[in-house]
Amino acid sequence: MVDVDGQIAAVRRELRTTGEGADAVREQRLTQEYRADIADVWEAVTTPDRIRRWFLPVTGDLRVGGSYQIEGNAGGRILECEPPDGDAAHYRLTWAYGDAPDTWVTLRLTALAPDRTRLDLAHQARVEDIPEELWRQFGPSATGIGWDSILLGLALFVGGARDGVAPAEAAAWMAGPEGRRFSQGSADAWAAAHVADGADADAAAMAAAATVALYTQPPPGVPEPPSDGA
Repeated sequence: MVDVDGQIAAVRRELRTTGEGADAVREQRLTQEYRADIADVWEAVTTPDRIRRWFLPVTGDLRVGGSYQIEGNAGGRILECEPPDGDAAHYRLTWAYGDAPDTWVTLRLTALAPDRTRLDLAHQARVEDIPEELWRQFGPSATGIGWDSILLGLALFVGGARDGVAPAEAAAWMAGPEGRRFSQGSADAWAAAHVADGADADAAAMAAAATVALYTQPPPGVPEPPSDGA
């Protein structure tokens, strides 16, 4: 069992649009605290053998200036990487699927106590690189639910789980009652962030609902699970 409500509540989400015209950028920011020291969390988010245990396998030349590829997911270039030095650590990389335009991800860790670490993740994209029709249809939940799912996997791993679930199992979980509640909770939170960034409330709610429907489709060959009434 996953503490869906607890994980949704544990993450702070923000959406900010800055700049104008070709310089306009949208940034999604997620923040969560973990009961682990900064060295442990850093290893969890930078070591290939540990990343595959809570997310997906990653390959490449994993150093500044090198490239990486997450199996069946995004890839890009490593722009910065600063291991823990005192109370802080961070890395920055490009993030793109296939031939899609680059976006940018910055992950920062801050030691709050010897056994507590805050993770701040910022995902930036040029507004002009995201088709307006696609943004109107799905809004920030399109990537937001994905990032929430990644933080869930990390939280379970850092919290004591030995290994994450296989991709097929994760897809089946997302289509089940718990996964649906998780997607809905994430989408609702991103809709609120969307409104705070200036979106119309009804339009934000419609985009969130469309994204939940997309994320909770059963995997191919798996019958749709019965509704739990949620």
